[in-house]
Amino acid sequence: MEKTVIGVFQHHRDAEKTVDELKRRGVPEKDISLVARDDGKMKGGHPGDGMHDLSSGIGWGSTIGGVTGLLAGVGALAIPGIGPIIAAGPLAATLTGAVAGGVAGGLMDYGIPKNESHEYEQRLKEGKILLMVRSDVPEVDKAKRLFEENGASDIHVH
Repeated sequence: MEKTVIGVFQHHRDAEKTVDELKRRGVPEKDISLVARDDGKMKGGHPGDGMHDLSSGIGWGSTIGGVTGLLAGVGALAIPGIGPIIAAGPLAATLTGAVAGGVAGGLMDYGIPKNESHEYEQRLKEGKILLMVRSDVPEVDKAKRLFEENGASDIHVH
């Protein structure tokens, strides 16, 4: 039986480390999704104080090879009420079809309860990063612990 772990990361480096570790553990890219605002706040080639511009690939590390190498299905979308976002993985396709419903609508389509979906959309508006992984129950438990170890908050399993 498959379940989903979703969590919020404050810093892109923590989300990157988590994605890298998930991939190292053999979790297929097709089971990992990431969503982050794309505010384009860069200063001299480095992230500014605001949200990192994921589309540039800077800061996501050479191990991932920039956002296009991060996960399958990378897309840039404009979400009403949030603005431009970068989405990667299977959630990117769901969000593409649910732009009118915002991120919360896409998360609900993915099986996340309505109240949590709206909370996650709010975290995204605040400039935080959403990371989600779908896997078998034993792997989901390991993924949840990994999220916790890497500083994620608002972690839920569905």
